[in-house]
Amino acid sequence: MDFKTIQIQLGESIAWMQLNRPEVHNALNPELIKELTEAFSWLNDRNDVRIIVLKGNGKSFCAGADLSYMKEMANYSRAQNVADADKLANLFKTIYFCGKAVITEVHGACIGGANGLVAAADIVIAERQTRFAFSEVKLGITPATISPFVLQRIGMTHARELMLTGRNFSADEAKDFGLVTTVVDETEMIDTERLYIGHFLQASPDAIAECKQLLRTVSGTSDPYNDIYYYTSNAIAEQRVSKAGQEGMKAFFEKRNPDWRTE
Repeated sequence: MDFKTIQIQLGESIAWMQLNRPEVHNALNPELIKELTEAFSWLNDRNDVRIIVLKGNGKSFCAGADLSYMKEMANYSRAQNVADADKLANLFKTIYFCGKAVITEVHGACIGGANGLVAAADIVIAERQTRFAFSEVKLGITPATISPFVLQRIGMTHARELMLTGRNFSADEAKDFGLVTTVVDETEMIDTERLYIGHFLQASPDAIAECKQLLRTVSGTSDPYNDIYYYTSNAIAEQRVSKAGQEGMKAFFEKRNPDWRTE
């Protein structure tokens, strides 16, 4: 398959996938969302692939939504926003319900929707200097589409703090919260990746897929058609066209404080 916004390298039993929009810190736009969804589906159907490793080219793993994409969304109708949110939710579901072992490696920045790519993975390796944030509330919206995956990963207590404050947090904090599996120095990233690949290659690929389904079933997240995904897509659509959402995005692009900030 040919892709414009991602790169895929196939090795023996392993697929390395890299977000390839380094000029905008691999920010998410409709094309990248579409290609990531297609790539994960394609790799999931390949019997010769047992492990998928997701990375980002350039200075950051992913800086959240692309600025031009955000400008477009500010003018979307509610119906357009629902359709757009469904596509993003479907990307995270495609990763979460993938039968392969999924390793995500993050560095630089991991902001907003990028955390959905993290939360939906099995193993997350973070470079020590990585900065994270669920910054949506500062734009007058919420991290709706990523919330089912993030809550499953870090729980309500941590989600309350991080999503309600929108604050930046470090890789070490992300590990404490359970968002990432391990934190390493840049020089250790490859060796740590190889360590987990080695573990997965010693396991039966069928057992890996079945174990992932087992964990989803026991945790109550085994239904990809759960109404919660419908709810989150509609929630973000409502928020984007709301007074707060419109003011937040307008203020962001005008480089001023939104009207709710008092400082």
